[in-house]
Amino acid sequence: METLKYFLPQVWFVILALFLFLYVMLDGFDLGVGILSLTSSDDERRGILMTSLSNIWDANETWLVLMAGGLFGAFPLAYGTILNALYIPIFVMVFGFIFRGVAFEFRELASRKLFWNFAFGAGSFAAALGQGFALGAVLKGIAVDEAGHFIGTTWDWLSLPSLLVALTLIQGYVLIGSTYLVWKTTGELQETHYKTAKIAAWTTMLGAIFITITTPIFYESARLRVFQPPLVFIFAVIPLLGVVLVSQLLSSLNRKEERAPFVWTILLFVLSFIGLGLIVFPYIIPTEITIYEAAADPSSLVIMIIFIGFLIPVMLFYNLYQYIVFRGKVTGGNYGE
Repeated sequence: METLKYFLPQVWFVILALFLFLYVMLDGFDLGVGILSLTSSDDERRGILMTSLSNIWDANETWLVLMAGGLFGAFPLAYGTILNALYIPIFVMVFGFIFRGVAFEFRELASRKLFWNFAFGAGSFAAALGQGFALGAVLKGIAVDEAGHFIGTTWDWLSLPSLLVALTLIQGYVLIGSTYLVWKTTGELQETHYKTAKIAAWTTMLGAIFITITTPIFYESARLRVFQPPLVFIFAVIPLLGVVLVSQLLSSLNRKEERAPFVWTILLFVLSFIGLGLIVFPYIIPTEITIYEAAADPSSLVIMIIFIGFLIPVMLFYNLYQYIVFRGKVTGGNYGE
């Protein structure tokens, strides 16, 4: 039983990390395309951008729902505390989801699309901003008492480092959204997003470098972990790998490759998640409550694993099937071939 109490929380930490990564990767380009739609010069361009998402974007958000449900079942203490501490960023994120969802549907029926066009882009930006502030607050740490209950203030999540994390995450979403549109569009529109991808690659890299440098300075817990062997050697390699991946991404964009930039961007997200996971683990409420302290009863964790074991392959197959069926280019008007 003691082995299960130690092993099962680790399994669920990995499962939740997988859910979060799949959400960020898949819904990330949805949000990025939505943000990019704010810069579209005409309604035809904007329509092509939104059409590229029309058949896949609903399923992408399912991973976030699974992560929230998994967190509630596996780490109920963390679920309640984190939602309490991050109430405002999470509200902003949910409001953004609702706003962009309503705008997406109403735009198709509206004779005047200007408001709904703006609502879709603004909702995407708000959702990404809320996620960024939530991530920044998690890196900073959440103030809790000995029982793991939140004792901070409503605005603990708001700080200069959290703002930097939020802006960098938005740039990351714009980057993956741009590389997705490079893959899905043609002609002049594709050329435009080769340019936005290059800009977003540089701004994302600069933000990531600044976060890497300042995180150990601002956050004592991160500093203590980063400079302890063997993590110090791992964190010495991760930035170097990041530079290599960004250079490969920029090279693929300069060569006008279509799919490679999206692949290199995904690898950048994978590398970022590895670094984030190493900083946070084994805490589920940084930097006070570990996964072992917040975990539900082992019997509950086992039952949930059995259920999730059936659900994950089904969801992965569904996502894969969607992308295979709708793998073609999205064209329209003068922006097609």
